[in-house]
Amino acid sequence: MSSKLDKPQHAIGIDVGTSHIVVASIEDSEYRFRSELNAFVSIRYSRMTEVALRREQIPYSRVNGELLVHGNAAERFATMLGLETRRPMRAGVLNPSEPANIDAIGRILDTMLTGVEPGSTLVCYSVPGPPVEGEGTVAFHQAALGNLLTERGFRCTSVDEGLAVIYGELEDTNYSGIGISCGGGLCNVALAFLAVPLASFSIPKAGDYIDASAAASLGEQPWVIRIEKEQRFSLNGQPQDQRHYAISVYYDEVIRELIHTMCEVFGRLRATRKIEQPVPIVLSGGTAQPRGFRERFERALRAVRFPLAVSEVRMAREPLYSTARGALRAALSEIEEQ
Repeated sequence: MSSKLDKPQHAIGIDVGTSHIVVASIEDSEYRFRSELNAFVSIRYSRMTEVALRREQIPYSRVNGELLVHGNAAERFATMLGLETRRPMRAGVLNPSEPANIDAIGRILDTMLTGVEPGSTLVCYSVPGPPVEGEGTVAFHQAALGNLLTERGFRCTSVDEGLAVIYGELEDTNYSGIGISCGGGLCNVALAFLAVPLASFSIPKAGDYIDASAAASLGEQPWVIRIEKEQRFSLNGQPQDQRHYAISVYYDEVIRELIHTMCEVFGRLRATRKIEQPVPIVLSGGTAQPRGFRERFERALRAVRFPLAVSEVRMAREPLYSTARGALRAALSEIEEQ
C-alpha cells in the first residue's frame, strides 16, 4: 500500500486496440480523449524527408536506415505512396509477424503521453478477455504492455476490455450488466454484478474478419472494404451494392457467433441463475458504429433463449472511447482506495 507521499495524483486510461490506441484523461473536470491509429509505415531514409517531417510535426522515428511514421499520419502516407501500413497488433494482441510490434506501440504512446508526469500518474490499460477457444497470447501481451509503461516510469494496472466498457457506461446500474466491445481484432465481452466481474472472454471474429472475408468474396483488398464500411456502410435497409451485401453477410455472422458464445459462456455460470433483475447490454467499439447495428444485434438476440433477462440493449455514448473511459475510471477508483 502506498503512503500519501508517494500516492499517484493523476490517472490515465488507455485502450490499446488492434486498430487504434485511445488515451483518456480528465482535464478541467471533463473527460478528454486522444486517438491514434495503431499502425506505422516505413519510408526510405533521406535527410530532406526527415527535415520535412520534423517541420510538419509528424511523429516519426529513424530506425536502421528507415523513417517510421506512426499513428494517424501513417495511413495518409500509405495512401499517398501506395504502401501498406504495418500493424503492431493482430487479433487483439501483439502481432508475432511484426518484429517492431512493442517498439511501435511505445513510440505511439510516447507521442500521446507527452506532458504527462510518469511518477505521479497511474495508468490503467485495456487487455483482451481470455479467448474462448485455443491457447491465446493474452498473458504475454499483458506483460509486455505493462513492462512498456513501467520502463517509462508509470505505475500501471490493467483491466479486461469488456469490463472497462461496463465501468465506462453502466454507472446508472451500479456497474451491473454486460459490456461488449466490437473492435478490429476481437469482440470482447464481460458480465459484471455490482462491478464484480463474473465472466470475461473474447472471440476472434470482429472488424478485421469482416473486412478480410468480404474482400475475399469479392476479389478485393481488405483495406478497400474497410474504408467502404467505415465511411458509407449501414445495416439499415437493403444493401446498396455487392460490397454492402458482402459486408452485411459477414456482420450477421459476427453477431450470430457473438450471441451464440455469450449463450454458451453465461449458460454455464451458476451466478447467472442468481441474478434476479434484468441486466442491460451496452455495445461499443468501432465495429458497432454502423447505423442499424444495435437493431440487428437486438433482433438476433430475441431469436435465441438467452440465459439472462435483458432490460435493454443500448449503444455506448461514444462507442470509440468507451474502453478508455472505463480504464480511466478503474485507475481513478484505485487511486481513491490508496
